[in-house]
Amino acid sequence: MNQFKDWKSNLDRFFGNEFWGDFEGMMKPSIPYINMYQYDNELLCYVSIPGMSHPKNVEVLVDHTTLTIKGKIEINHRGGHQLMSEIADGTFERSIDLPFPVRNDKMEATYKHGLLVIQLHRQVTNHTHQKPLSIRHLEEE
Repeated sequence: MNQFKDWKSNLDRFFGNEFWGDFEGMMKPSIPYINMYQYDNELLCYVSIPGMSHPKNVEVLVDHTTLTIKGKIEINHRGGHQLMSEIADGTFERSIDLPFPVRNDKMEATYKHGLLVIQLHRQVTNHTHQKPLSIRHLEEE
């Protein structure tokens, strides 16, 4: 273990102290995970947000050709020493480019079982305006 620390220390001196931070940033996946499907005039986005109890904890913004998702995941654990940390916890923000401009008057978002589904439709004009999107919470039946 000491050999690794020595090796890391030598690399820090050679490449600078930010070497590991930059490398770690490249290795971490973007959160939240998104699957996007394109149809003729429609986009369907599936956003995985496990641990989010209610959609009031997430904000979806659509601006012409950009989809931005901001939110907070709180894992309420009580006591104990954390041995693993693989589930995202805390605030997140992710913006993705859309393949075409979308309409701000025809959007829908639903949330159920940790999956946010966003439906967007192709825009035919070049009007740019960011609009927040409300999310319907689908209660378990």
